[in-house]
Amino acid sequence: MSDPGSATPSSDAIPASAPTDAQQAPPGTATPDPAPIDTKQLANELVKNLDSAVPIEPAVENVIDPGPEIKFKLVYNKTNYEIVMGENRTVRELKDHIETLTKLPRAMQKLMFKGLVKDEGKTLKELKVAKNSKMMLVGTTMSDLVAVTTKPSSSEIAASSNTTVKKEPLCKQKMHIKVLEKGKPDDAMPGIAGVKQPLPSHPLNGMVNKTGGKVRLTFKLEEDSLWIGTKARTEKISMSNIKNVVSEKIESDPNYHIVGIQLGPTELSIYWVYWVPAQYVDAVKDTILGKWQTFF
Repeated sequence: MSDPGSATPSSDAIPASAPTDAQQAPPGTATPDPAPIDTKQLANELVKNLDSAVPIEPAVENVIDPGPEIKFKLVYNKTNYEIVMGENRTVRELKDHIETLTKLPRAMQKLMFKGLVKDEGKTLKELKVAKNSKMMLVGTTMSDLVAVTTKPSSSEIAASSNTTVKKEPLCKQKMHIKVLEKGKPDDAMPGIAGVKQPLPSHPLNGMVNKTGGKVRLTFKLEEDSLWIGTKARTEKISMSNIKNVVSEKIESDPNYHIVGIQLGPTELSIYWVYWVPAQYVDAVKDTILGKWQTFF
């Protein structure tokens, strides 16, 4: 039986922690606003915390070491250029440098070093360019190309015909007929008319000179020299001393040309070579003269 003096609180009793009606603000009294938030200070604190949590490292440029410098020579249009570049520089970078020296656009440059250099991504080290190496540059500036390809006017042609005498074709001249009548050598290299190809990696052989003797042409690009070899001896000629190169197709066999290499100041110094494969004639001229030439 429960003690009547200790009555159990009913569910309607108000907890001691809850405010009574008397404790509540009287009607009409304004409730105070919460303290204002300093958003600028909050943003500064956030940035400060992020900076301390994730340190930002300075950007580092990916610089390629050019490597030890190599000093070598470039021959173009009978002019020698001294090139100094790091061995880790690429052919593309070399061509860009050449363009500043020669004004020859990179797209029109052909570099000859132990053959035609085709891969612009290769470095000088990979090409095995060493101190005092010689490299040959072949190409034509746009101004030279326009000058060659521009057709003369009818008045210019008429004036030229009045002042110049047209030379007789080589194949019609007695000294050349005498050689050609002996026929093509049995060991002549295959000739292809209407095609232009770079010089092969081996010497040009199977040709003859004006006496009918066997002739071999070897291009030593690293020495900037042409070796003219016969059965008796080999003449080593600096390409810078060669004045001109002329050619004409052989009428009886257009797959081959007569090529004349002028070794002195006059045409009397021309060394004649017969049965040169037509596809290599342009490359022979480019390599010796260092500039673009036309077929006769």
